[in-house]
Amino acid sequence: MNICPISTTGQAPKNSLRVNFLFRRRYYIIKPMNLKITKNIFWQWLSWHFFDVPKDILKAWKNFLLFNLNYFSVPILLKTFFSYWRKYKWSYGRGFDLRRYFEAFTFNLISRILGAIVRSILIFIGINVEIFIFIGGLLVFLGWLLLPTFLIIGLFYGFKILL
Repeated sequence: MNICPISTTGQAPKNSLRVNFLFRRRYYIIKPMNLKITKNIFWQWLSWHFFDVPKDILKAWKNFLLFNLNYFSVPILLKTFFSYWRKYKWSYGRGFDLRRYFEAFTFNLISRILGAIVRSILIFIGINVEIFIFIGGLLVFLGWLLLPTFLIIGLFYGFKILL
């Protein structure tokens, strides 16, 4: 059903039903007129089971995969792989002091190595979860497509056991 707000003239569209929502706004649900169903229920079920739902499963699967990449921030972690760990860095200071330069260089190097280690662990975990989501989505998708076959085989063996 389509939902549309009240028009500027204040009149409801023809063939509509008034529904009150929160905040007392007036909306109308447009009811389809003269809807003729030309297919029988079996063909409607086939269309729903093998065309409509697989599209929705693929959309949901894609959303799960994209959410996981965003959750673990894998692209950002790859871009900032050798950045400082939590932006901890020492300044080299003004002038040239060999001891201070060596301390700052060593600390900054350790901070970058620590950042790379932590980021590589997070990237590894994120990619592994991505693989599990991919395998799980593939199982759900194929399971949904093969569900009628499982039903027929189950009925066949069930009647075979009874007889």
